[in-house]
Amino acid sequence: MNSELESFINYLLNTKKYSNHTATAYQSDIEDFIKFYGAYCGNSILIKDFSKTDSLGFRAWLADRVKRGLSSKSTARALSSLRSFYKFLDREFGVRNTAIGLISSPKIPRKLSKAIDPTDVENMSDAIHEIDDDPWIAARDWALVVLIFGCGLRISEALSITTSDISGRPQVLRVLGKGGKERLVPVLPVVWDAMDKYLQLCPYGKQGNLFKSVRGLPMSPRMAEKQIEKIRNYLQLPDYVTPHALRHTFATALLADGVDLRSLQELLGHSSLSTTQLYTKVDMSQISAIYNRAHPRAKK
Repeated sequence: MNSELESFINYLLNTKKYSNHTATAYQSDIEDFIKFYGAYCGNSILIKDFSKTDSLGFRAWLADRVKRGLSSKSTARALSSLRSFYKFLDREFGVRNTAIGLISSPKIPRKLSKAIDPTDVENMSDAIHEIDDDPWIAARDWALVVLIFGCGLRISEALSITTSDISGRPQVLRVLGKGGKERLVPVLPVVWDAMDKYLQLCPYGKQGNLFKSVRGLPMSPRMAEKQIEKIRNYLQLPDYVTPHALRHTFATALLADGVDLRSLQELLGHSSLSTTQLYTKVDMSQISAIYNRAHPRAKK
């Protein structure tokens, strides 16, 4: 089974052009099923066994994930990974299984995204300079906050930007999003100002990734999350204040100012309009809160 799984991962990386992170997630999900199903059957799993797996076996695996405390979202992703693997096995090795098509994905409650108060975003600048002793680190963290908030980028997208991407201060930034999908995002002058200041102070030159660690290596998403966490704790902000919440704030602000959903979809790099439509619910929840506070008939 190892060779078939390895072939599948190579297919994801080389043919589908998935990121290493995504391919690793697929591999982890499939290995989780293989490990469970081996214990479930009481023997090692061979490729031929994949064609024999019935709906009871799949449901037992899903039930086991619930017992282990894994979320519905995680399990839905794992089931999707397994379905993709079965399609690959059918196409490349002639291993067919119809039972997996009878298994429904767990329902995932769609949470409303929470935006950060714009005043709190502005206050982050002072907090960063209080927290970061080194001026270039402070300039880096503020440039990252302004870039995500000003352009609506995912944290992975912001950290993948190189110095050559911003050479000449283009009016629009080319961003490589999920699935290798490229999009153009306008850049505000305030974003350029923050990045220029950071580049002037950064001691590691003007080559490679724009955002660097204290050792000059590319900054990782976890490092960025920790920096935002320190800012959040310093300002005593809610737990939902994360790098991704800055992106939510960008989207909510544009929607509130009248940007149409299709344009917002392009700016955010969503493949599906239904994902972008979640922001209408965010905006509506804020409007409802204002309505309940202000309308005379709402005051009991």
